[in-house]
Amino acid sequence: MRNPVLHRVPEQKERRLVVADPTWQLANAVAVAIGVGIVYFLAARFSLSLLTKPDGVAVFWPAAGVAAGALIALGPRAKWPVAIGAAAATIAANLLGDRSFAGAVTFALCNAAEAMLTAGLIERQFGSGFTFDRVRKVLGLLAAAVLGSAISGIGGVLGFKLFHFSTAPTLTIWQHWFASDALGILTVAPLLIGAAAAARDPPPLNEALEGAAALLAITLTITLVIFLPRASFATVVPIALLFPLLLWLAARCRPVFAAAAAFVVALTIVWTTTLGIGYFGDPDLEDRIVGAQAGILTTSLCTLVLAALFAERRHQEAALREGATRLEKALAAGAVIAFVWDARTGSSHRSENAANILGYDPQAPLSAAGFLALVHPDDRAHFKAHVMSVRPDNPSYAVTFRVIRPDAQEMWLEEAATAEFDLDGKCLRIEGLTRDITKSKRAEEHQRMLVAELDHRVKNVLARVGVVAMYTREGSGTIDEFIQALDRRIQSMAVAHELLSQGNWLGVRLADLVRHQLAPYATDANTATSGPDIALNAAATEALGMVLHELVTNAFKYGALSIPEGRVSVNWEYQNRDDATLGLKVLWRETCGPAVSAPCKSGYGISLICELIPHELGGTVDLAFSSEGVSCTIEIPFKQLGSLA
Repeated sequence: MRNPVLHRVPEQKERRLVVADPTWQLANAVAVAIGVGIVYFLAARFSLSLLTKPDGVAVFWPAAGVAAGALIALGPRAKWPVAIGAAAATIAANLLGDRSFAGAVTFALCNAAEAMLTAGLIERQFGSGFTFDRVRKVLGLLAAAVLGSAISGIGGVLGFKLFHFSTAPTLTIWQHWFASDALGILTVAPLLIGAAAAARDPPPLNEALEGAAALLAITLTITLVIFLPRASFATVVPIALLFPLLLWLAARCRPVFAAAAAFVVALTIVWTTTLGIGYFGDPDLEDRIVGAQAGILTTSLCTLVLAALFAERRHQEAALREGATRLEKALAAGAVIAFVWDARTGSSHRSENAANILGYDPQAPLSAAGFLALVHPDDRAHFKAHVMSVRPDNPSYAVTFRVIRPDAQEMWLEEAATAEFDLDGKCLRIEGLTRDITKSKRAEEHQRMLVAELDHRVKNVLARVGVVAMYTREGSGTIDEFIQALDRRIQSMAVAHELLSQGNWLGVRLADLVRHQLAPYATDANTATSGPDIALNAAATEALGMVLHELVTNAFKYGALSIPEGRVSVNWEYQNRDDATLGLKVLWRETCGPAVSAPCKSGYGISLICELIPHELGGTVDLAFSSEGVSCTIEIPFKQLGSLA
């Protein structure tokens, strides 16, 4: 399988080159300007069909939401394409009406500046990637829409007064401009912002289907509401029918679906008002335009706030789940169990890793009594005494105890907990942590064994050094010979101890021991070793190391290692008899060396070779001085073999 990273890097480079290409940037900007301009023009023409009298200001301007929403969704890089598209569409829509060119240009500048100001405020306050996942973001869009519409309304008033020769009061013109643009931003911009967010992170299929079904239900419901008879209940029924659907959509789906629902409701209100259908289309209704605007504002704002509240709750739930998952992973990594025991009901709850650590079935929760049954019988009373000792002035306890898992495995636990009490001093609950310290306990036990073993070995070594020094002195003619021989023998003992230390005193490979003892005099040409991978325990390592040292020393002084042509081979194997493994057999053989003969008098070295193994290990040694060279067969019992570190 090819590494996907190797394929992704060229694609990323190509994408960066395309983005950095001026031609591509220009084409992209033109496409954005044209797209925004077309949608803005259609929205503007729709809005100009519903004008207030006598000022001629549209009562609902969704085009403002198109420009602001597109700019917020696309980011600051689309500022000028969106502004140009909105301005061009404004001029075209106004010229097709009864507006002058100067007025159209003035309105175009106001609309473009309004979108840039609204999007700039959002970018400054909330950064890029704006979504309605917090209530404060909904309120932020409301504040930005109010400010942007209020400022652009000033320019709109000037345009109407200077170039459209409106006779309406200045405040009335500004109020209508402000209300229509603010409603347009609050109604349409959230839909575009939500669509962009959904494009970046598409919702699951089931959520998309559920949201589409809810939108269809809202559309059918509001269509039904339009044709309700004009009675006293006509103002209550729409709320009773629509609110549950809007609540369902906000609670179950992402904010983009709620924004779409608010847009459908607003579009329906505007359409019925324009065509004179339903409640808001009643010409006899006073201030029906204001009522329509209030209905759009209330529906949009409430829907967006509901969607933001539920989105914020979903974020918090996801954060809680993520935090709980991280906590469980941390507890599992540290072999720690978190628990809570309710003293009133006797129920208990433990973290998910408890089943794995304690070895019980996770499908059958462990009760407090069940946990107590796992405690080692010898530690049970000690554990209960600590738990029952908590009181208001001493609410905490720490105890170390053993448990027997269901698989009969023994383990050590360390528990630290704190109790909570009511006003009467009665225990309510106990919360704490239980940590698996089996490894550390075993390490402590092993450390104690090592210290005891080391103490024993040091005493033996000191005693052996004394014996070696005494017999070495008896076999040495001069003080220099004595010092050299003693130094070599002590070095041989030190080699064995070093190997044991490296293996944590669990065992030493026989091959390593042989190689280290031969090292001072051996080369690839004069020595050969072979045998299976076998380990010796500490006693066998020390004894065999000293024997091998004496064999090597004798071979260097008198035997095969004393001349270049001499050869020494050391072979070992398991010794079997009747298919039963009895122990280890080591064969030392010297060849091609000078002629040797049995010494007339055995010195300390020969005595050590022949007597140390039988005395220390219960094995046997057969040392032979033949004319071909010295040979020595050593047999070590199976019980003296160790484990490989």
